[in-house]
Amino acid sequence: MTLTGKQKAYLKKTAHPMSPLFQIGKHGVTEELIKQIEDALEKRELIKVSLLQNTDVTTKEAGEEIQEATGADIVQTIGKVLVLYKKSSKEKNQKISSSLPK
Repeated sequence: MTLTGKQKAYLKKTAHPMSPLFQIGKHGVTEELIKQIEDALEKRELIKVSLLQNTDVTTKEAGEEIQEATGADIVQTIGKVLVLYKKSSKEKNQKISSSLPK
């Protein structure tokens, strides 16, 4: 799903007060991390992931790897923080996607 400018702006505003749920460290993006991110996206739809200083991957590389593995959209990158969005397949978890502008 390609996000429109309005949708990205809404998601950025919604994500602003959030704290990062996951941190990518020296081991980079692992299969376990991908699985945890998928689970979190299913429950929350919108999450932040931060990269620690000791990681060897760039924000762009990590974002592309996570995006490819999970199908999530990268809403924004700020320094070493990624904001990811993926619509939940369960209706009870679709709080953000139901209020997303068209």
